[in-house]
Amino acid sequence: MSDYDSVSADVETEEEIPEDHPRYQDLLTRHRIEAGVEKGITHLQGMHAEGRGSAFDYLLGEETIPSADEAERAAAAHLLLADRPVLSINGNVAALVPGEMAALADAVDADLEVNLFNRTPDRIEAIAEHLREHGADDVKGLEADARIPNLDHERSKVDADGIYAADVVLVPLEDGDRAEALDEMGKTEIVIDLNPLSRSPQVADVPIVDNIIRAVPTITEHARDLADADEATLRAIVEDFDRERALEAAEERIRSGEL
Repeated sequence: MSDYDSVSADVETEEEIPEDHPRYQDLLTRHRIEAGVEKGITHLQGMHAEGRGSAFDYLLGEETIPSADEAERAAAAHLLLADRPVLSINGNVAALVPGEMAALADAVDADLEVNLFNRTPDRIEAIAEHLREHGADDVKGLEADARIPNLDHERSKVDADGIYAADVVLVPLEDGDRAEALDEMGKTEIVIDLNPLSRSPQVADVPIVDNIIRAVPTITEHARDLADADEATLRAIVEDFDRERALEAAEERIRSGEL
């Protein structure tokens, strides 16, 4: 067993993870996913998804690259301009950044909505309660009284006054076909994904290639900095953002290890 795996195996709470460990962020996300599985909010499949993301984050240098920061600022501007912004929550998101998502929702006056691939009433309620424990005032997703068109399975179920009616949706760590279906509905999509070549960021208006534990707090920080900006300033930020350039910069960083 490597020293890295030994640390992960010995940790019972995230406070026990040494912050000076060279793989601190990866150990932190791994622990939160494992704790989420034990609590019933994260599906076992989420552990595999987290492992894939971890590999890409390692190639990115486990840091927010400049193109990702630009995307996060554009995301903040989109959310502040939106009439009905919604932040979508799946099991991994709930496990990794529950308080951070609640803080972002507060900063941009957005709704939080639980949407799951492996959906059960108990799991939906467990995630909603977990979000409330971390500062969320209200959580949507329990009604599931609308459907995303052209999408089968449980993940098509959304709230009519939530994701279905939203004009801007943040969909972190999402499967590609759902991202495509939301795009077909004409929604402005902000996607957080560590793989710039996957379908979700490829269809996103704002693809953020960054680790979610860095990305969400950074979006919130930008939103707070822009809280008093006028509409013209926010629209200029949106229009100046080049999604293709952001994807190319992330891919180049992953392939070469250089900015």
